[in-house]
Amino acid sequence: MVDDPLIETEPHLLVVDDDERLRELLRRYLSDNGFRVTVAADAKEARANLASFAFDLAVLDVMMPGESGLDLTRSLRAKTQVPVLLLTAMAEPEDRINGLEQGAEDYLAKPFEPRELVLRIRNILQRRPAADPGIAEIRFGGFRFDLKRSELFRGGEMVHLTAAEAGLLASLAQRVGQPVSREELSQSAQFSGNVRNVDVQMTRLRRKLEPDPRNPRYLRTVRGTGYALRPD
Repeated sequence: MVDDPLIETEPHLLVVDDDERLRELLRRYLSDNGFRVTVAADAKEARANLASFAFDLAVLDVMMPGESGLDLTRSLRAKTQVPVLLLTAMAEPEDRINGLEQGAEDYLAKPFEPRELVLRIRNILQRRPAADPGIAEIRFGGFRFDLKRSELFRGGEMVHLTAAEAGLLASLAQRVGQPVSREELSQSAQFSGNVRNVDVQMTRLRRKLEPDPRNPRYLRTVRGTGYALRPD
């Protein structure tokens, strides 16, 4: 189900929730705030929409019958770079961390203020920082990171990064070789919540870049400070 078309330049959101009332409220509110919105009642319908449309962000309910929002997020991360914001009635810190570990960019507990949802969506869409115009790309190992597009390549093949992972790598690449604190990384990459999110995203990024994530060669921990990108 798709709302009346707006202009094509507006961000296109996929909202997936089995609660019909909430689904319709979100569709109307987000449409009124400048987004194109497609809604789905479950993961199956969401997959059909993802096969037919290009989305800028997906808002997924965690507790859905059948395939959960966490399962759908994990599946999406293996196939697409569409950012994910999870909605859930579970508000414990470990639930939130679990959502981030599955590949979500952000996590909002129900009940929530619609205005906060809009702000978080906009924050995610704007997360990738602008690169220093004097630096076009960074090379390390067999990787090439394009700072202007926040895109990572290994040989001629693109490595799929979430918006959060790309934002973290871009922040480190702009100060290559220098230690950057968790606080600075959280701010520059526009992570919501506490600085622990930086550690979660770093763990995920290392799994994609490092031959041995437990003994990182490029994404180094700087004791008492944060992290640094160390090229060859």
